[in-house]
Amino acid sequence: MSAHLLGFDLDRSLIQRAQQTNPLPKNISFIPLDIAQEDTPVTQDPLRDYLRRHGCTRFHVCFCFAVTMWIHLNHGDAALLRFLSRLAAVSQHLVLEAQPWKCYRSAARRLRKLGRSDFDHFKSLEISGDVAEHARTHLEAQCGMELTQSFGSTAWDRKVLLFKRR
Repeated sequence: MSAHLLGFDLDRSLIQRAQQTNPLPKNISFIPLDIAQEDTPVTQDPLRDYLRRHGCTRFHVCFCFAVTMWIHLNHGDAALLRFLSRLAAVSQHLVLEAQPWKCYRSAARRLRKLGRSDFDHFKSLEISGDVAEHARTHLEAQCGMELTQSFGSTAWDRKVLLFKRR
């Protein structure tokens, strides 16, 4: 049995660089994907298409590091919850690293120091404080996942959580 990995990112240049330096192109694929976009019909969903090509209905594990805050700041509460739901729908296990609220404030402060206006949704976000706890509540109550392991916090004080499909 061979392992297959799929990496995706919104930034097409990062994807192109990953594709060009990929040491195992038969086993590792990279695609550009805006995971925060509105719901995509199943027939046009690149994640589900990848799964179908490999004879699977779900990924064994999805890793989500350092992206929840950016989706949340740029697209709002509903987009964050939609993102979590979308990952949960295609995952047997989900490893999630959620940035703490102090990272949100720091990102907004950096933007202001650059003379730019705040993120569109920063002041209207209702999900704040312990974002990892909000994510846990949503994944457990709405997505059929359960928290099975908390790995503690990273050097940047970000909780790393492992969820499993019930």
